[in-house]
Order: sequence, then C-alpha cells, then structure tokens
Amino acid sequence: MSDPYAEPHDFSHLEGGEDEQAADIVRDVVLWYSTQLASEHRSGVPDEERIEELKAGRQAALADQAQLVNADPQEAAQIAAVYAARLRELNES
Repeated sequence: MSDPYAEPHDFSHLEGGEDEQAADIVRDVVLWYSTQLASEHRSGVPDEERIEELKAGRQAALADQAQLVNADPQEAAQIAAVYAARLRELNES
C-alpha cells in the first residue's frame, strides 16, 4: 500500500473555493495525526509523551477545521497554506 503522505499534495486542481481546499488539507493533517496515534498505540511499548504530542496536534487541527465554517476566502487560503506546509513538515519528519 502506498503512503498517501509520501509527497506534498497539490490542491490547485480541485474545484471549489478556498474553503473546500482548506478543509481538504486540514482533514489530511488530522488523518496524519490519527494514523500516527493508531500506530503508536499498536507499538509494543507506546511512547506516552509522543501520544500526548500527537493528540495535541490533532486537537489543534480539529479546532482549526471547525473555524473554517465561518472563514472568509482569505482566511481559508491562509489556513490552507499553513496546513499544506505543516503536512510537508510532518511527512519529512
């Protein structure tokens, strides 16, 4: 199975407004954190500090995702840019 996070995502081809693109990239970051949490929980000796860091990152992304509901196009574009950079960073770590 290929890793969907192996390369940065380009959302320029997606139809819809900035809000949809932002929602997609934030959702990808939430999924990255969820996948990492599941992996950590399945490990023989889970690292509780890493679990807490992952939970905090996921919770922050979920909070930003909730804010997208009321975001104007400029705010949505800014959130999308921040999360695209974050996803690239997470994938490189």
